[in-house]
Parts: sequence; C-alpha cells; structure tokens
Amino acid sequence: MEVKNISIVTLGCSKNEIDSELMMGIFKNNGYSIVTSLKDADIILINTCGFIDTAKEESIETIWEMTKYKTEGKCKYIILAGCLAERYSKELLEEIDEVDGIIGTGNMKDVIILIDRLNNGEHKVIYTENIDEDYLELVPRQSFRTTEYVKISEGCDNFCTYCIIPRLRGKHRSRKMENIIKEVKHLVKNGVKEIILIGQNTTDYGIDLYGEYKLYELLDNLNKIRDLKWIRLLYLYPDNINRKLISSIKNNDKVLKYLDIPLQHIDNDILKKMNRKISKEKIISLISKLRKEIPDIVIRTTFIVGFPGETQNNFKNLYNFIKAMRLDKVGTFTYSREKGTAAYTFDNQIDDDTKEYRRNKIMELQQSISYSLNSKKIGKTYEVLIEDMENEDLYIGRTYMDSPDIDGIFFVKSDRRLKTGQFVKAITTDYFEYDLIGEIIE
Repeated sequence: MEVKNISIVTLGCSKNEIDSELMMGIFKNNGYSIVTSLKDADIILINTCGFIDTAKEESIETIWEMTKYKTEGKCKYIILAGCLAERYSKELLEEIDEVDGIIGTGNMKDVIILIDRLNNGEHKVIYTENIDEDYLELVPRQSFRTTEYVKISEGCDNFCTYCIIPRLRGKHRSRKMENIIKEVKHLVKNGVKEIILIGQNTTDYGIDLYGEYKLYELLDNLNKIRDLKWIRLLYLYPDNINRKLISSIKNNDKVLKYLDIPLQHIDNDILKKMNRKISKEKIISLISKLRKEIPDIVIRTTFIVGFPGETQNNFKNLYNFIKAMRLDKVGTFTYSREKGTAAYTFDNQIDDDTKEYRRNKIMELQQSISYSLNSKKIGKTYEVLIEDMENEDLYIGRTYMDSPDIDGIFFVKSDRRLKTGQFVKAITTDYFEYDLIGEIIE
C-alpha cells in the first residue's frame, strides 16, 4: 500500500508550529500530500509538547485519541515528534502499541528516512538525541497568514533550575542574520504583514555567531523591508536587554512597542534558587528605563508561584511588586516539578493547594490592574489588525498591545465591511478587564 497522505497535529507553543511547518515542507518536497482530515491520513504525525505537567497530559491524551484512526480511518503509522517525544521516546514506544516511530527535536530532517524504514517492515523506529542540530534553512515556509512566527534561534544556555528545555532543545544556536531576513522577505512577498520573532531566549540572539548581542541589528535590518507592517518581540530574557536594543526598539517604526519579558519571580532569594541571572533591583531599573525611553511601551511577563522553598514572605514580595509596578500583561504559572531539573531535588516542595491559591491571588490582582489600565484608554485611537468577524457590524482585532492567543482583543464596530488582515483606525469607546471596544474612524 502506498503511504502518501499525512496529517500533522501540533501541540504546544509557536516554536512547535514552525517545526510542524518545516516538516510539512519536507513532506511536500518528497511527494507526500498534507491532508486535514485525520480519517484520510495514511500517517498521523503528532508534534508534542513536554514542558510542564499540563502540556504532557494534553500530549498523552491526544496520542491516545489519535490511535483510534488505526481502526476507524486508514492510518498505517503514528509518528511522534517534539519535546515529549525527545524526552520519553522509549517509554512512549513501549507503552503505546499504536505508536510506530519517534522523531526528536533535532532530527526532523530524518522523518522521510524513518517512514522509509517503516515501509520496509521495521517496527518502533527512533531518531533522537541530536538536540544541537542546526535550523533547517533550506525548507521553504508553507503558511502565509497575516501574522506569522519566525524563529531566530533555538535552544538555551541559561539552565534555570525549573526548566527542562535545554535538555530537550540543546544549547543556544542563533540563525544567520541573512537567512532570517531572506525568510521574512519571502513571507512578506506572500502577504504576511506581522512577524513575531521567537526563540527560547531572543535577547541572546547573535552572541554565539557574532560574539555580540545582535538583536538590535536584526531589527534595524527587518525594519527596512518594504510592505512589512509590524515586528513583534517575544521571549526576551531581561539579562541582556541593553542600550543598543532599547534604542532599536524605540527608533524603528515597524518594531511594536510591546515586549514579552519572562521575569519568573522578583524575590532575590527565589531568583537565585531559580538560577536567574538578574536581581529585583536590576529588574526594576530595566522597567523604569524602558518606560522612560519608550513612553507607550507595553510590557508582558510571566511569573512562577510555588517554587520550592517559596515562603509567604517571598510570595508577598512578588505580590507587592506586581501591585506597585502595574505591568500591562501578566501570566502566572504554578511550579511544575520536572525530573531532570535541579529544582526537582530541592527541599521544601510546595503543596498544590498553596500553589493554586497563590496563582489565583496574583491573577485576581492583575485583573484589577488590567481593568484600571484599560479604563484610561477610553477616547484613545489605535491601529487595529482585523482578524475575524463577530457579527455583521462587529469585528475582532488586535492592536500593538496584544499578542495573538495570549493577550486581549479589540472589538471594532463598523457599518462598512472589513476584511481579515486589514488595518483600520478605531477609537476606544468601552472596556473590560482584558478587552477593548471601539468604533472605526473613517
């Protein structure tokens, strides 16, 4: 039987979306067809996430759900890719009979070889443990939505004590600047208007290739690309946000005044235990500097509560910091105890009820802060990217203040028909805790 129809199921973060797209390109280059119907797929490839417990649970549930297509559909092979596959390859093959092959995070280029081996009668084929592999530069992008992610680096050298990613994605590896620029030009030529730059730690871009932090120079070059509208930055570790980078963000008109800076905590004792290479004092100084240099800056961050040894006083320091700094966007996660990380063996692990209580306290606080900040946007005019239609005269969009899928939305009232991917001007007329409502300005 010829095996040519492949369906890809992607879980986890935007980095996984790009990996799935790269594998899609490999399949197309080798004569395979990508199908959306799982019942029509000869091969189902599941690109898994294995970052924290909830992500692992979702991946396992999805794998079991996909196994039904071996009887209800025409599926011959189920292949697992991504972080969970890299981390638990042998266990997954042993415990789930329906799984036929494993592709690790650095072995995507081997996926065709894996399928050939399965077609030749081999069983339970594994390609893993190549986590420091270079980015697949020669595979063309397949998706051209209005907004697309662009990976500028892979891996991480930080080894935060709670994080398993360096053991799954390898050391920090920057892509060559000319390759990133070429990719963005290709995307823009095909209609993409917003690019979102991602990596495990985008601030460290270039240090391994050029001996200097070069994100500022990359932004300067991308800003020159004609017909590119927005450049958004995610996953900027605070350690190396320097003067050159701040200046580039400030002075390049296409670079959105929006920064995603994962802080994880603010108490110095906890930051030290996390192996974070920054202090509370430097974080406050950085935020003050950003707000002074770029008055309209929107700062998004994430925090972890319930880290081993986090006392009530440690948590209070975090709570008071959030209350005082009034950050625009805050996400909060409960600490996930991961085998293979240093923090897994730490004493004074926090019980789940305490973690949840602390998370809820932070989110209740941030909800009130967000509501107050949004109230001050009444009467202000924003450029809005239209993404969907709510009804015949109400549209769903985003401003520079909102990253897709994680932040709020801007509802636009309009008597005239608007198109997905269109940019319009709208004045804010109402607000909620996280979302805004406005009317189009002719």
